[in-house]
Amino acid sequence: MSNAHQPKDNHLLAVLAPADWHRIAHQLARVDMPLGQVLYESGDRLDHVYFPSTAIVSLLYVMENGASAEIAVVGNEGLVGIALFMGGESTASRAIVQSAGRAYRLDAQILKDEFDRGGPMQRLLLRYTQALISQMVQTAACNRHHSIDQQLCRWLLLSLDRLPSNERRMTQGLIANMLGVRRSGVTEAALKLQRAGLIRYSQGYIEVLDRPGLEGRVCECYRVVKRESDRLLPDLEAL
Repeated sequence: MSNAHQPKDNHLLAVLAPADWHRIAHQLARVDMPLGQVLYESGDRLDHVYFPSTAIVSLLYVMENGASAEIAVVGNEGLVGIALFMGGESTASRAIVQSAGRAYRLDAQILKDEFDRGGPMQRLLLRYTQALISQMVQTAACNRHHSIDQQLCRWLLLSLDRLPSNERRMTQGLIANMLGVRRSGVTEAALKLQRAGLIRYSQGYIEVLDRPGLEGRVCECYRVVKRESDRLLPDLEAL
């Protein structure tokens, strides 16, 4: 396996206890995740979970009329498929790749068996689940109470926390679907941030030029999500 991409690029896998790691390491399959790939639809049975390493996955709630809005993002800090060990075999959300990259796939039954063992791995997965639920709650509040450009700042900063680069390649339509707004709203918000010198924007491409500026402009939702994630999940730099 290439040294450039390892399972332990995912933070949950990186902090597993040695015994837990050795039981599942040979069961992890590296998979490519192209932009826009749907990992599962609402109501699908979950046959696998995914531990992103360089990809970012959006969890979307989809309405009956086809409209959708992002409820959370999952990157190298977590896993896609928490419903599996929370007692359900399916979930009400859609999971779609919002930033192309790689992930490590694990058979559903293997993760369920590991969770049922109890011990450090179960506690780690439960703490991650609490962090993810906190992100979902804050995203719902943000979408209701804050401006589109503030939401875009939050979305960009959460993405930057999960990527080694300050660039994002996203179609305008996909960003609009993530935020649950019209494309014109995305364009207006992005141009406002560009005029402020915070980003460089063109169709399908965003480069962050001034991260501190984004952090100064974003609503409190980003800080709440990051603070809760930092509180609940291990700090890799401290290991």
